[in-house]
Amino acid sequence: MFRGAWKRFALAVVIVLAAVVPTGAVAASAAPNSRVVAVASLESGVLSEMNKIRRSHGLQALRVSTALGSAARQHSQSMATQGYFSHSSADGSEFWKRVKAFYPQGRFGYWSVGENLLWQSPDVDAAGALQMWMNSPPHRENLLTARWREVGISAVHVAAAPGTYDGLDVTIVTADFGVRH
Repeated sequence: MFRGAWKRFALAVVIVLAAVVPTGAVAASAAPNSRVVAVASLESGVLSEMNKIRRSHGLQALRVSTALGSAARQHSQSMATQGYFSHSSADGSEFWKRVKAFYPQGRFGYWSVGENLLWQSPDVDAAGALQMWMNSPPHRENLLTARWREVGISAVHVAAAPGTYDGLDVTIVTADFGVRH
């Protein structure tokens, strides 16, 4: 069933760097039969694969940030229930403003964040997610950005996803990267 859809979903992998303008319309509401379920095993697998790749490129492994994790979780759930796929929040605000609400600059003199997103057929695994990101130059750049120190990862599965997802069963992954010092 997903053989033909795989190619279509693989094209849906998106990244934002500060200069990229996000796209995608926000659906008015979730489909009544949509059900969002967190996929903790995929989250931990993505972190493990991400740090393996970073170490193989001589980069520091990323620490888990509960603040960035909360930002990522909120965004994955919002996209899943409202049927959109964008770095912008449902209200149209830029991704960094959403992340900053969870991961503020506070007393730190330096603050920077980035975000990787993907949506895929529901059986995507951590290695597959990281391979898609590494095969995409902007994703790869974000993954291999030396300044990142922390990450928050959210993976959700939604059955009969509304809006952009055309009622398909999908998995959405959000990775929010950050540094403050």
